[in-house]
Amino acid sequence: MTVDVPQLVAQAREGRPRAVARLISLVEGASPQLREVMAALAPLAGGAYVVGLTGSPGVGKSTTTSALVSAYRKAGKRVGVLAVDPSSPFSGGALLGDRVRMSDHASDPGVYIRSMATRGHLGGLAWSAPQAIRVLDAAGCDVILVETVGVGQSEVEIASQADTSVVLLAPGMGDGIQAAKAGILEIGDLYVVNKADRDGADATARELNHMLGLGEARGPADWRPPIVKTVAARNEGIDEFVEALEKHRAWLEKHDVLDRRRTRRAAREVETIAVTALRERIDDLRGDRRLGALARRIVAGELDPYAAADELVAGLTGG
Repeated sequence: MTVDVPQLVAQAREGRPRAVARLISLVEGASPQLREVMAALAPLAGGAYVVGLTGSPGVGKSTTTSALVSAYRKAGKRVGVLAVDPSSPFSGGALLGDRVRMSDHASDPGVYIRSMATRGHLGGLAWSAPQAIRVLDAAGCDVILVETVGVGQSEVEIASQADTSVVLLAPGMGDGIQAAKAGILEIGDLYVVNKADRDGADATARELNHMLGLGEARGPADWRPPIVKTVAARNEGIDEFVEALEKHRAWLEKHDVLDRRRTRRAAREVETIAVTALRERIDDLRGDRRLGALARRIVAGELDPYAAADELVAGLTGG
């Protein structure tokens, strides 16, 4: 069923949650009208500050996200939340449903919360996250909080989608070792030791500070990621957390890093869309005589796989 995209976008701009939900559903479902949706949203987006929150399972990402929402709402800002969860093996939908853990904000018209399923996509995010972020941005959110799936060694994609990437750790969870081997130290703009009322919180912060000191050399004007200790369940340290976020945002703008990050983000999005389109065209060739002929020439030793791939790409792109 087709929808009236201009009307839907206008309603989303007015802050109507059903319109925002419908637009994100069109994105997640790869609707035939997705191109029309993105074209309508393009001139309206670009004003939101995107904060990504990631970390190992159990560090309190959802509780921290909820506390951040409260802090930003107190400051009068409209907030959008994308909570990315693992997929249900049965329905394909979000398995954990972070909206349940952020029920305090369910009735607030200035907050929009959406759970998204990864649907098998690696990197800690859903494949449609960039477009969903654009929907919330165009809908007038001042701040967009993107909470990822608990990350491992390769699931650090949030660094490419957020203006500021926050890595959460907790004492007593082996996060120091995990951070060292997973490359987490390379993606964080800000580190939060949550559940700081537990034993070992100071030690975790010291270890993290030491590991950051072992990183690449930074100049006087370079950003050094701060470490903030919080107890999100009791709303402790959240004001300091928000202050650190605002300092990083100011640094990004002052040094023209924000625009460069967003340009890289857009370039990566275009690349992903283009590669997906090519992959779909290649899938359409399964059983096609051209692909079969190339495969037979490889088996006969007349052609190597790289030369065959070049021929295939040239045929697909008209090159």
